[in-house]
Amino acid sequence: MSIRVVLAEDEAIIRLDLRETLEEEGYEVVGETGRGDEAVELIRALQPDVAILDIKMPGLDGLSVARELTGDRTCAVLILSAFSQRDLIAEARDAGALAYLVKPFQRSELVPALEVAIGRFHELRQLAERSESLEEQLAARKVIDRAKGVLIDACGLTEADAFAFVQRTAMSERTTMAQVAERILSGDLRPEGS
Repeated sequence: MSIRVVLAEDEAIIRLDLRETLEEEGYEVVGETGRGDEAVELIRALQPDVAILDIKMPGLDGLSVARELTGDRTCAVLILSAFSQRDLIAEARDAGALAYLVKPFQRSELVPALEVAIGRFHELRQLAERSESLEEQLAARKVIDRAKGVLIDACGLTEADAFAFVQRTAMSERTTMAQVAERILSGDLRPEGS
């Protein structure tokens, strides 16, 4: 499966050259524009693997586009610029760019920059997913602990018996322990005889 790219570069000649280079290297250019505001729409609609953004574009500059995309975790971002000042590079990094390429660039620089950006993006996405998963696990643990407390107080169960009740109920109903705990907390579920 080829890597899908959206190009946002206001100079048509550079955009054409980029497209040809990318296609020769096996990438699939799924969209292109010369305007930053159109880039955001294109990228959200096409969901590419990577967006190559020129810093200076009409509509929205590449850094603003990068900020929007980074917030959504839409795709990897490579910034393209004729400027190499450190403050601009730092601004691009802070906007969420995962690679920065200075024009004029060589073909031999483009592919490594793209691959690094894509690799970093996948790592960041996995970290974010892992973090969300841990937050969900912590929230579930808190709900289960509160439900065990209700069973201990209201039904006179031991902590081990309360946990076993939540676990058995979740298994027999093929649901999660957190969902069982929510039913206990809402008063909809109690052990028989309680």
